[in-house]
Amino acid sequence: MLRYVLVTPARNEEETLPATISAVAAQTILPVKWVIVSDGSTDRTDEIGRAAALQFGFIEFISASGSGQRSFGSKVKAIEAGLGRLSGYAYDLIGNLDADVTFAPDYFEALVSRMAATPSIGIAGGWIFEKIDASFVPQNNSASSVAGAVQMFRRECFEQIGGYLPLPSGGIDAAAEILARMHGWAVRSYEDLRVLHHREVSRGRGSLLRERFRQGGTHYALGYSPVFQLLRGVLRLRDRPYVVGSACTLGGYVWAICSGKPHVLPDDAVAFLRKEQMGRLRETVRRLAKR
Repeated sequence: MLRYVLVTPARNEEETLPATISAVAAQTILPVKWVIVSDGSTDRTDEIGRAAALQFGFIEFISASGSGQRSFGSKVKAIEAGLGRLSGYAYDLIGNLDADVTFAPDYFEALVSRMAATPSIGIAGGWIFEKIDASFVPQNNSASSVAGAVQMFRRECFEQIGGYLPLPSGGIDAAAEILARMHGWAVRSYEDLRVLHHREVSRGRGSLLRERFRQGGTHYALGYSPVFQLLRGVLRLRDRPYVVGSACTLGGYVWAICSGKPHVLPDDAVAFLRKEQMGRLRETVRRLAKR
């Protein structure tokens, strides 16, 4: 069985961290080490993390100095701080685990066994269900992409791509997947491995539109093809908020172009991504033509 370690960046997660700790502690196969990193928390996150480290020998808690605000760049620094505590441990897989998720007791056993059976998989994870009101509903999951909240890396893959890039605009999980695929690794998400995301998703129209606009800027920063971005927006016109959501994503993409924002990935990675995207578009056209 492959050995795995976990790193969890946590900022003000007092409401959700205890459930995540319980979910990991109940696993049929425990991690070699789990480093929980408090990234400038101002609530009881540190207290909860320290108590967990005293209760469970495989948990280590550290408190890193943070900016006091949530940001993707700060999250990467917290992850790197956690990884720095893993030297001297023997492991095959590295998991980035958010502090607000739960899963079945056999989640990691199933995930690790599938990665062991398929050595070409570089990144794997479960299917995310978001909390909306009192229910959990499936996120826009894909079998070929893993949500950043539960990305499990083969160690060789993680080291080959240089880990997570500290991108202030977000997209650190997508960037990791692009680089992994460029290096020949497969990315796989499993629908039967359910992951419950307990942080309440904002349903306010303003919040959703701002997030869509930010996503558009992130897509440009990652190097999305303009043609792919436009057609992607058309295909998602039926996603909430209807029409205007896609318009905001496209607006964020155009704004990034007009602002002269640079691509955050190397030129060869951008070229690889665009070739991938055009291949997907051609395949979609072929499928539609056969109908």
